[in-house]
Amino acid sequence: MPTDVVTALPTETIDTFRADGVVVLRGLFADWIEPLRVGTRRNLASPSPLHRNYTKGGARFFGDYCNWPAIPQFRRFVEQSPAGEVARQLMQSRVARIFHEHLLVKEAGADIPTPWHHDSPYYCVQGQQTVSLWLPLDPVPRAICLESVAGSHAWGKLFRPRRFDGTAYDHQTDDLVEMPDISADRDAYDIRAWDLAPGDCIAFDFRTVHGAPGNPTAGGRRAFSTRWFGEDARYADRGGVTSPPYRELAGQLRAGDALPEDLFPVIARGF
Repeated sequence: MPTDVVTALPTETIDTFRADGVVVLRGLFADWIEPLRVGTRRNLASPSPLHRNYTKGGARFFGDYCNWPAIPQFRRFVEQSPAGEVARQLMQSRVARIFHEHLLVKEAGADIPTPWHHDSPYYCVQGQQTVSLWLPLDPVPRAICLESVAGSHAWGKLFRPRRFDGTAYDHQTDDLVEMPDISADRDAYDIRAWDLAPGDCIAFDFRTVHGAPGNPTAGGRRAFSTRWFGEDARYADRGGVTSPPYRELAGQLRAGDALPEDLFPVIARGF
């Protein structure tokens, strides 16, 4: 399967990702921005049944996922861009497998924050080798950038997953705790965010706590995020519906089972 040539990531980049659970990558995807914008317009014009509209009046806050097999521009990015190899190197895994993509659009004036959360308890995947590549398709100033709490991937906690409207999932497990009020005590946390140009991206572990401000600016904020896992990933039973749902797996797999490669194919291989 052809992919863009990716040289080895700097050791300090991998070390930062492992230590902090989040790192910024500059300019790796500049050639893919326009194709992804085309795919985004296609997705917005014809959303999947899984799409969500988080708008509370006014400008739109839209999300959709699991469309990469059906939207050619998204599929080419997953299969042919440097993303898989970048993910593999960051995870220090022999393989990188695509979990899903997630399109998030906050139109100009969509001043709706994305609440603090981390992704692991939403997902039917558990493992140490995980990474999301959050790739903005528009210039993103620090003021409206995704924010991540450095080191939170090592807290050893699973925070109760909540929908972006604030309601909790009905997961019936005993290992979930409530998210601390990070916004009320920001100085107590090492919060990372950056000014980003199209082609830059933020890589973060599934366990890393993150959120995002609303977008009160005159420019839109379109972000195309791909989620990846490595060789140690296994099926996780979260005690309820996950996001994405993957309902077909709940009847097939038990906690700790290998995840099917036909649904989550290997995109990059190494060592």
